[in-house]
Amino acid sequence: MISGLTGMVGIMMISIGMVIQSGEPLTNLNSAIVQEFNINNMAASANMLVKDPENKSEEESENLLLTEVKMETAPASIYVPPRVEVYAGMTMEELAAQLNKSLKAEISGKGMVIAKKCIQLGVDPYVATAIILHETGCGQGTCSRIARECYNFGGQKGPGCGAYRRYYSVDEGLEGMIQNLYNNYYSQGLRTVETIGPRYAESTTWVSKINMYVGQIKSR
Repeated sequence: MISGLTGMVGIMMISIGMVIQSGEPLTNLNSAIVQEFNINNMAASANMLVKDPENKSEEESENLLLTEVKMETAPASIYVPPRVEVYAGMTMEELAAQLNKSLKAEISGKGMVIAKKCIQLGVDPYVATAIILHETGCGQGTCSRIARECYNFGGQKGPGCGAYRRYYSVDEGLEGMIQNLYNNYYSQGLRTVETIGPRYAESTTWVSKINMYVGQIKSR
């Protein structure tokens, strides 16, 4: 920019000298200088302020080609927990719902308590529920006195309630009955109604009655 101004000043000085030598009036000189200066100044200003589009840098050209791109966020994936079947093709929730269809009175709605404890110990939940229904009378809609007062749902012998064992809640009594069934029968290889019956009860009809309840629990 400085070199450009220096050039213009030089041109002006030469023009003044030529005019003086020619003897032209000062007014003509001023007019000539102003005209020359304006023309050169405009040309210099144009060169400094206007860029030739063909001479744009590579970076500027790339910037001109950039367009706004809106990024779309993919929808969050929905986690579907795997289906876990615990008994006869049923999940824990489905098993509990099936058991609840047969549970009445004090044990109404306790299917999940029975299902969880049976699956934990490997006890057949249908067999355990059938024994509970038969031994306490709950299958008929009214649980026995021992079941109502002592929470004993399997006719287990022991202290606390006459000749029977006492528990202190419905859940505790149900879990205690299933634990007893595991300790004294399943853990010793007695895993069917037919093998459990002779040790569990003296009645010769016990096995058939338990199997009847098992059939009802399955079909409801």
